[in-house]
Amino acid sequence: MPTNLIKTSEVDVLIIGAGPAGLMACNALAKAGISVRIVDQRPNKVAAGQADGIQPRTIEVLQSYGLADRLLTEGNQLHMAAFYNPSPDTGGIELTDRIPDVSETATPYPFELTLHQGAIEAIFLDSMRGMGVEVSRPVIPISMQLSEKEKHSHHIDVYPVRVTLQTVEPMFGQAKTEVVHTKYVIGADGAHSWVRKRFGIAMEGEQTEYIWGVVDMVPETNFPDIRNRTAIHSNNGSCMIIPREGDKVRLYIQLGDNAAVDSASGRVDKDKVGPHKLLDVAKKSFYPYTIETPESFDWWTIYTIGQRVASKYCVDERIFIAGDACHTHSPKAGQGMNASMNDTHNLAWKLIHVIRGWARPSLLKTYELERRTYAQDLISFDKEFAKLFSQKPKTQHNKEGVSHEDFLKAFQTFGGFTSGIGIHYGESSIVATLHQSYARGLSIGKRMPPQILIRAADARPFELQDLLPSDTRFKVLIFAGDTSQATQRAKVDNLAVDMSASHRFLKTYSPSGDIFAAFDILSISSATKSEVRYNELPKLFRSHWSKVFIDDQEARGRRGGDAYTNYGIYPTGVVVIVRPDGYVGMIAPFDKLQDVDQYFRGFTSGF
Repeated sequence: MPTNLIKTSEVDVLIIGAGPAGLMACNALAKAGISVRIVDQRPNKVAAGQADGIQPRTIEVLQSYGLADRLLTEGNQLHMAAFYNPSPDTGGIELTDRIPDVSETATPYPFELTLHQGAIEAIFLDSMRGMGVEVSRPVIPISMQLSEKEKHSHHIDVYPVRVTLQTVEPMFGQAKTEVVHTKYVIGADGAHSWVRKRFGIAMEGEQTEYIWGVVDMVPETNFPDIRNRTAIHSNNGSCMIIPREGDKVRLYIQLGDNAAVDSASGRVDKDKVGPHKLLDVAKKSFYPYTIETPESFDWWTIYTIGQRVASKYCVDERIFIAGDACHTHSPKAGQGMNASMNDTHNLAWKLIHVIRGWARPSLLKTYELERRTYAQDLISFDKEFAKLFSQKPKTQHNKEGVSHEDFLKAFQTFGGFTSGIGIHYGESSIVATLHQSYARGLSIGKRMPPQILIRAADARPFELQDLLPSDTRFKVLIFAGDTSQATQRAKVDNLAVDMSASHRFLKTYSPSGDIFAAFDILSISSATKSEVRYNELPKLFRSHWSKVFIDDQEARGRRGGDAYTNYGIYPTGVVVIVRPDGYVGMIAPFDKLQDVDQYFRGFTSGF
């Protein structure tokens, strides 16, 4: 076949960019059976370097897709953070403090994990390969048009976006140009996003004057905290140590204002600073400790800290941008890859529900509403954190510098934010706070917190988050109260009858009447393991023997038994709706099912 032929194809979703954000989206869509295509201009995945920090919430998300085990096996865990500041005696640095790296304990993964971006991409790539999906490489988009006539039509056969792709080095017989007709496009193509520029989406914010270098290496050093996340504030500049997989560490090294800047262009010039020079700068910050120059470096780069957010995240709810394409910030708080993957984790289930015809296209508006607000909060945090990290430390001779107390306060204050656990989505069509008081320990708009429950049928303990997989379904948690009491069982029976009615949300949001296509129902009784009879619950709330749980301690009395207390659940029972991405969407008492109906009417297509 001559390479000047043009190939045409159709796909539900085209993803441009196969970094973490694009791969998260592709894996989620493919897992749901959506027709998806992903392309990338790189001939191969990242081999080394780039982003490397995975926060607790992101581990939870990867676990929900069944991908966390490999991550935990291959990655390095950070449990302790150390802080070094100028020593008044040696002229160098001394240990000031050690604290937990992650202050947030309400997670199954109370630590940060480090693994280079290429290895993280490989986890997604292998998962996708198992579903028959591969990245097309090296492929670049050269044009994209959105049909004004068809962009608002959501007929199953309408593909309103036309994208022309070009294979950079086609093999013999392969068409160089391909025209893809698609329903939706996700631009996950990095900070210099072609998709963003194609539609003139501005990046709002500023470029700081802070210049930093990054070096990945296997260290030979007498520094005692080389295997802990460490912040060094010295009179010779700042440095951060991030232990990596195996014996490697990453050093973030503060550079002088002009050390790496080209005088003519005013831009950072990698030719002016190499890894050896970066390490020489770091050695001054380490004094009186030593760190030897290795025979080779795994990876290195230099950068200025930019803090910007895209003015919008989508074009007509057809073309979306995600990850670095819509937000840039300092890498030292470990948010870049985490924010990027959680962008498309948020977007994927919404696309799936719209493509399946279950939800109205208006649902897609909540992607920008939720994730752009989060990115703006992230930039506000990053400005504070980057400023504190880049300024000179407070000493006897520099009274205006950053004190350890100030830095530690910021580190701990923003702990919930940096871990990802503190993300809180505001009121919207999919976040309804009307009945928050019925479960005060749950925050509507935040992810469902972890909790050990006991399966009623066999007393086996389970982590609740493991019962909420990212399978595109809403989870309906029936906190049934003490079902060993006849009066409470009667209330639960009445709830099941009411919830089964044809006008209720289970039926109106479910295709072809199959409620378990769109919903998974779990029952959680406060009866004890010695008194519970799981098969006394109505059939709707025990679709399978494995769907009934109790809030009691496990057989040996070591875990569990505090869910109702921790969540602030009323003894009379409550219904909790958990979105497909693991966030609490709404809460309602048994006698307010009409409010749950109204919640789903806010975005459902109806059947």
